[in-house]
Amino acid sequence: MKNITDLLKISPILFPAMFGGCIDKTPSPNVIIIYADDLGFGDLSCNGEKTVRTPNVDRLADSGVRFTDAHAVAATSTPSRYSLLTGQYAWRRKDTGIATGDAGMIIRPEQVTIADIFRDKGYATGAVGKWHLGLGDKQGTQDWNGLITPGPADIGFDYSCIMAATGDRVPCVYVENQQVVNLDPNDPIYVSYKDSFPGEPLGRNNPELLYKLKPSHGHDMAIVNGISRIGYMKGGKQALWEDESIADSITNKAVNFIENNSDKPFFLYFATNDIHVPRFPHSRFQGKSGMGHRGDAILAFDWSVGQILDALDRLGLRENTLIILSSDNGPVVDDGYEDQAVELLGEHRPWGDFRGGKYSNFEAGTRVPFLVSWPAKVKNAVSDALVSHIDIYASLSKLIGSEIPQGAAPDSRDQLNSLFGKDQKGRDYVVEQANSLSVSDGTWKYISPSDGAAFSKWTNTELGNDKVPQLYNLRQDIAEKTNVAAEHPETVEKLKAILEKEKAGN
Repeated sequence: MKNITDLLKISPILFPAMFGGCIDKTPSPNVIIIYADDLGFGDLSCNGEKTVRTPNVDRLADSGVRFTDAHAVAATSTPSRYSLLTGQYAWRRKDTGIATGDAGMIIRPEQVTIADIFRDKGYATGAVGKWHLGLGDKQGTQDWNGLITPGPADIGFDYSCIMAATGDRVPCVYVENQQVVNLDPNDPIYVSYKDSFPGEPLGRNNPELLYKLKPSHGHDMAIVNGISRIGYMKGGKQALWEDESIADSITNKAVNFIENNSDKPFFLYFATNDIHVPRFPHSRFQGKSGMGHRGDAILAFDWSVGQILDALDRLGLRENTLIILSSDNGPVVDDGYEDQAVELLGEHRPWGDFRGGKYSNFEAGTRVPFLVSWPAKVKNAVSDALVSHIDIYASLSKLIGSEIPQGAAPDSRDQLNSLFGKDQKGRDYVVEQANSLSVSDGTWKYISPSDGAAFSKWTNTELGNDKVPQLYNLRQDIAEKTNVAAEHPETVEKLKAILEKEKAGN
């Protein structure tokens, strides 16, 4: 356990009330973060979407606060997850880009994570699902056939059952408590992101073996269960996952964690694989959305949420469990596989009213679904408060009466009143990361100049890069169609100064 100074010495069965400043004798709330993958603001019916129904997410929204202006820290996976768990902007480090499947663990053991904070307060802590934050000490040095260390246990998680990286990257195995599940020692795993293994078929060379999905761009290396991936892999046949069962497997592990810790306060980080590519949902979801695999994956995600809620109800825990549901970044329709997501999209708008999507500086890159539900304490409401995932760390630390150690979570701020619907303003501004940095105060949004491409032909996404400063009035132009930087130089300078101050660490 890290050396965390506990100044308050509050029993783990008590927590400071947020409604009056005194000590409330209500038992400590269980806390669950449900973190979807590539789920857009417009992918949920609770956000007004008419083309798809997500009744279990709606059930969660009906028992808490639904936010309209909430932001992931970045427009891609790894940096968003890093920032959520550490309370530090990922862009402060140069090694927090999209991680390879054999990346060393990006969060280092000496860092104090949000899981450390909960564990130090007597909570059982668990991480289940997509990881994508690296494992082991350095890239390419993991022992996939033994104990992989460092791992989640070294950054605060008592229990973990994770996908080593993400669905489209090898190794395609589950890692439970830092060991590969169902590994046959006579069939060891080998992983490389440099060289292919002789005799192992590749998607680019053996398309006839791709009986589930074919790549639309990239994703043409190792073939696992009829789908080609990024990276090279051999061995471990018995341990390989089945893509159509991923949602079931990780959801069952999450429910088991809840059941096994129902007699004590627990913190669960449940990161779903849905709706990231390759999308190949279970047969009970396939064809049900009318939008192909992407739409069906939304239904699978909703099912996972329902399983969590049902388990809490069954165990009598729902009333005193705080659930935060969100996504790591905005949506992408074609992210590398021919799954008819584009052809069958129809009138569905994964990005809602916003411009861009995953990878983009525009709003749809980081403005994501965000729900906070705690029936015992939080009333049903819709909030326009400006909130960011960066503040989840400090807010939950305040909730359980934990003092954040000096140097930890440097960018996270207590926003409990906003999360609980009591403060409709929220942050003064949010900082967003894509190819460049942006800052928004809820009315004005400034995107700093960048030499990056303006458009990705592969994902059909406007990336929002431009060599000149961009300024948008989000109150009047939510779709960010008109750059008004030239008309408002004083606002540009004001927001630019905020970014410079943030980059300086002030």
